Amino acid sequence: VQLQASGGGLVQVGGTLRLSCEASGRTFSRYTVGWFRQAPGKEREFVAAISRNNGHTYYAESVKGRFTMSRDNTKSTMSLQMNNLKPEDTAVYYCAADSQLIVGLIRRAAQYDYWGQGTQVTVSS
Repeated sequence: VQLQASGGGLVQVGGTLRLSCEASGRTFSRYTVGWFRQAPGKEREFVAAISRNNGHTYYAESVKGRFTMSRDNTKSTMSLQMNNLKPEDTAVYYCAADSQLIVGLIRRAAQYDYWGQGTQVTVSS
């Protein structure tokens, strides 16, 4: 599957952005999908994911209550609605997918086989 992320940009503290990721290739519903981010000098970190196994959505504690992830299997897309953005949310955001991932490993970037190209999110104070 190929992934194409979009929607990043520059926003002020407290603002909102919506990221989108469009998938092409194989049946999208067969994939667990996730969002990760990487700030300069830091490791790539988990943001949110939706399991293909149980349909549940998982969030990092740092974004819980502010970010909402969704997917539309009919359109092969996933989105990340980001509200009340903070300077520490500044990073390159990546969408990812995997067809074999078990729920227990859903937060591990190394377990995802497919990645989008990344989109920059900058939150200014």
